[in-house]
Amino acid sequence: MAATAELFEEPFDVDEYIERLAWRTPGGGSKGGAEAFDPKRLLEEFVNHIEELKMLDERIQRRVEKLEQQCQKEAKEFAKKVQELQKSNQIAFQHFQELDEHISYVATKVCHLGDQLEGVNTPRQRAVEAQKLMKYFNEFLDGELKSDVFTNPEKIKEAADIIQKLHLIAQELPFDRFAEVKSKIASKYHDLECQLIQEFTNAQKRGEISRMHEVASVLLHFKGYSHCVDVYIKQCQEGSYFRNDLFEDTATLCQRVNKEVREVFSSPENVMAKLIQNIFEIKLQSFIRDRLEECKRSDAEQYLKNLYDLYTRITNLASKLSEFDLGTDKQTFLAKMIKGIFISYLENYIEIETGYLKNRSSMVLQRYYDSKNHQKRSYGSGGIQDLKERIRQRTNLPLGPSIDTHGETFLSQEVVVNLLQETRQAFERCHRLSDSSDLPKNAFRIFTILVEYLCVEHIDYALEIGLAAIPSTDSKTAPLYFLDVVQQANTIFHLFDKQFNDHLMPLISSSPKLTECLQKKKEVIEQMEVKLDTGIDRTLNCMVGHMKHILSVEQKKTDFKPEDENNVLIQYTNIPLVLQLFDTLHALCNLLVVAPDNLKQVCSGEHLTNLDKNILHAFVQLRSDYRSARLGRHFS
Repeated sequence: MAATAELFEEPFDVDEYIERLAWRTPGGGSKGGAEAFDPKRLLEEFVNHIEELKMLDERIQRRVEKLEQQCQKEAKEFAKKVQELQKSNQIAFQHFQELDEHISYVATKVCHLGDQLEGVNTPRQRAVEAQKLMKYFNEFLDGELKSDVFTNPEKIKEAADIIQKLHLIAQELPFDRFAEVKSKIASKYHDLECQLIQEFTNAQKRGEISRMHEVASVLLHFKGYSHCVDVYIKQCQEGSYFRNDLFEDTATLCQRVNKEVREVFSSPENVMAKLIQNIFEIKLQSFIRDRLEECKRSDAEQYLKNLYDLYTRITNLASKLSEFDLGTDKQTFLAKMIKGIFISYLENYIEIETGYLKNRSSMVLQRYYDSKNHQKRSYGSGGIQDLKERIRQRTNLPLGPSIDTHGETFLSQEVVVNLLQETRQAFERCHRLSDSSDLPKNAFRIFTILVEYLCVEHIDYALEIGLAAIPSTDSKTAPLYFLDVVQQANTIFHLFDKQFNDHLMPLISSSPKLTECLQKKKEVIEQMEVKLDTGIDRTLNCMVGHMKHILSVEQKKTDFKPEDENNVLIQYTNIPLVLQLFDTLHALCNLLVVAPDNLKQVCSGEHLTNLDKNILHAFVQLRSDYRSARLGRHFS
């Protein structure tokens, strides 16, 4: 294998290279070859190959040296070329600087020449213009306008420019000497102004936007420019209100006009602001006043609905109009427009709202009691009533004669839904119509009305009737009537609590009124819980008394005696878990009657030893002597 440079190209593996050399040498292979292994021949081959490698190394080294010399020579030539280029670049940069200085010099001369020309031309132009104005002024002095600019209707633009300048000059002239000419100029000024406005009006009717823009640009320097804007605002509204929805028509109109005014007027934002102001102060204000005044004194419900609807729609309209450029703080501008329309209605809104809510709530309740043919009793607060309430809470005794309700709870979910619906609508109107600073205060007033009519006049009144309808403990009957009252009162109060969280809380959550509302709600809950607890206790006592009466008077020992005592069937269950539970219950009941010193022993009995200590403690707390006898010490 002749040694060449190509054999050592990457990747090169020494072991593989020697292995290939050995295999290709006759007698150098391993066992199994055609010839026997000959180490001398292999050594000779390796020695010869080493010599070839040395010769190859020398050739490669000479080639490397030659390439290095060539590289050094080319590097010197390249460096020399770079130096020459740098010198050329420096020369070019110097030429560029000279050219730049020359250009600056020429530009300075040109600017100076331009200033001189302007200095000469400007006075000349002014002199020419002054000469023309003097010529036109002389025509007014002579009383006869001969110039084509005044007699040719197509040159109204040039005539307007001249008369506008003459009008300014005439204002500086003394009145006693130039009264007549000043009057003629003013008259011509007024005539041209009227012609321009009429031309603008005609162009608007024809829909010629370019002509409108041209005339408006001329009128911009006249006093009647604002009148031109007024004419445009008036005409653009003609035929725009053809539907029953004034607010939608207004939004559509402004959307169309917003694009047009940008092509016609030099200050479109001012024109848009004036258009919107005109619509708010004339059309919308008149429309809203008519809708509200017709029902303000006769129908409070319709008035509040209309007020909420109109205010909502106008704020939605303002939101759409805020997309346009109005040349100022548009949010403040639109808010001011809305306030100007509704200020007289919003000042006393909450008084009308609360007055209507009271009347409506009272009517809903009265209609319900009338449907039951019920004359509402008086359970007002005061000395005797408060004393009765304290005695009833402490002694659990009925005070006064028991009444017969014939099973009527005097609680109606329909009434509750109506009251909550009215209040929810009031909260929504309050949120929309109240000033942000007055919102928590107004919401609290609505909440107090809900508490008064729902919680006090309806739920609390039903609890009072329910308590009065519970018979005494020695009664021969045991009605479960009050439990129905409890169930319905609990359902109703959950509805009340839901409205409190869903509709009232968002209005007062970040104000001091939150604490006041929560406190009032807590007081109402506690008052109701006391009456519910009292009524349940009295009902249970009544049931116990009735059971005692049955067992002592009506029940006989022989009622359940079987005819055949020898064939008695077992009437109770044999599942062991039930027996165990009854034994545990019996042991728990013993905790209520055993002596305090024996509590610890009873608790460690076989039926109670595996029960949670908290359960045992809860039963011990039911004892009437729990605090006086310090049973906690015995129990622990």
